[in-house]
Amino acid sequence: MAGDKFDAIVVGAGVAGCTAAYLLARAGLQVVLIERGPYPGSKNLSGGVLYGRVLHDILPEFWNEAPVERRIDHFVISFVSGEAAFNVDFKSQAFDRPPFNAFTVLRARFDRWLAAKAEAAGAMLVTGVRVDRVVRQDGRVAGVAAGDEELRADVVVAADGANSFLAQEAGLRGRLPHDGIALGVKELIGLPRETIEERFHLEGDEGAAYTIVGAASKGLAGGGFLYTNRESLSVGLVMILDGLLRNQARPADMMEEFLSTPLIAPLVKGGKLLEYGAHLVPEGGVDKMARLFTDGMLVIGDAAGLGINNGFAVRGMDLAIGSAAAAAEAILEAKAAGDFSAARLAAYRDKLERSFVMADMRTYASAPRFFENERLYTAYPQLLADLMERIYRQEARPKDHLLPTLMKSLTSSGISILDLARDIWNGVRAL
Repeated sequence: MAGDKFDAIVVGAGVAGCTAAYLLARAGLQVVLIERGPYPGSKNLSGGVLYGRVLHDILPEFWNEAPVERRIDHFVISFVSGEAAFNVDFKSQAFDRPPFNAFTVLRARFDRWLAAKAEAAGAMLVTGVRVDRVVRQDGRVAGVAAGDEELRADVVVAADGANSFLAQEAGLRGRLPHDGIALGVKELIGLPRETIEERFHLEGDEGAAYTIVGAASKGLAGGGFLYTNRESLSVGLVMILDGLLRNQARPADMMEEFLSTPLIAPLVKGGKLLEYGAHLVPEGGVDKMARLFTDGMLVIGDAAGLGINNGFAVRGMDLAIGSAAAAAEAILEAKAAGDFSAARLAAYRDKLERSFVMADMRTYASAPRFFENERLYTAYPQLLADLMERIYRQEARPKDHLLPTLMKSLTSSGISILDLARDIWNGVRAL
């Protein structure tokens, strides 16, 4: 293979890389898709929520053949403080009709399926190969190298994850800033299907997604999550790396405490640990994104820093797929023009800017800064818990109206009226 030259080399067979390879191969380009692991998805932690409208545009009604787990029609945001949890619970049958809004997926299965679609379209999948560096020729990226073997192409697509070595090697980003990246720790916990459906009040393929804020992250910027699969739960924490390092926190210990909280413990009771791991997640927003292109190379998905956590949902896969579609379109135009210069590949940035990907990244551009507010993880969950306890506690004395009750809880929380007003204003602007 060392002497071959391809139209495109895609490095990384996650959802971004597989989508890009599929679209390019479907259009007739010679594409090689390189995956470091033994198979696509082998390095990804199982479990996540895929907002699937963008994939439906590429592979109509993909859910009929893709190994999706459950369609998510039930969303819960939980503010946890000590022994109390305040839940915002939303369930809608509108999400139970095609085109469905979101699915849980197990990446080891889903990525493998998507890579197979790319292969069926004509892409060459190469697994178990670690790309060490980009190959340059006449000042431009002209391929990649794995050990002593070089592989050449008109364009290289870096889809190698949040800590993209290729993007750094090509000078498109520096070392990852600790305040722009999060560490996700996750467990896959096996439970019988009937148990999951009974505990979460689900029927058939219905699913639930929980976002947990407060005691879950021990006051650090971040939060917890729980997603239902067919016969397992994906449970974990996502915490900004800067806070973990500054406080010398041990994610494994935090995860153990999280699983024992009154909210989570009953939901995972009796489950069998199937998988445990950690993974970097881009959460720095627009300001921490990599440069998207250079001569002979584009960066997509997590490698580009595309990720959104707006407190209601953690998104990455749909943005990765959207960026892959924009990149593939730009590459096809470059191929038609016979020009893979940075000036030509800049069309990728323009297409991304016109898509939902950058529109949503800019909508939530202030979210990372807003979520640095320590009160979100300590004082506010405690305020909500205290308020609800005052409302529901019945004693042998007269009850206050709601406003005086709220003011007592506010005073007890240590949050000033000025802080409350400022945080509400900043939250409205950021979210």
